[in-house]
Amino acid sequence: MGGDRMIDRMFQLLFGSGGNVIRDTAEVFRVNAEAEASRRAGLSEAALAQFAQEFARAPATRFDRVIDGVNRLPRPAMAFGTLALLASAMAAPEWFAARMTGLALVPEPLWWLLAAVVSFYFGARHQAKGQDLPRQIIAGMAAASAPPPADKTPETADTDNAALAEWRALRGQGI
Repeated sequence: MGGDRMIDRMFQLLFGSGGNVIRDTAEVFRVNAEAEASRRAGLSEAALAQFAQEFARAPATRFDRVIDGVNRLPRPAMAFGTLALLASAMAAPEWFAARMTGLALVPEPLWWLLAAVVSFYFGARHQAKGQDLPRQIIAGMAAASAPPPADKTPETADTDNAALAEWRALRGQGI
């Protein structure tokens, strides 16, 4: 019996007493997976909340809605204009021929200028729409995630780390 008692005391000295001895010993060498997952979830929620603030957009004003409507007109106007030219070529060939003769007299640099204006218009529109998509995706992700509770931010979360608690206490005193 004396040997068992000595082994128990030695075991307690090496691995601690009370609680789950294996867990307490393992946490010295390996991070607690549950606590790590909780910390990562908190950091993810904080990052999504920051993205939500960063990518939030002010509500569109009446002027913004009017300009968006005007910006949607050129593509349909060009498509319907092309169909109207085809129809006018069949309905009034003389009138269409006179218009095409006038277009043939337009100097080549003016065609280059028109091509540049149209290219830049559609290129800028494509880029603006391309930038809106990631903004909408991030806003949707942030809206789907619940914001972190006000009293449980990573900096103020309760912890069992005595050194960290002491450091926070000293920092709060301005030392």
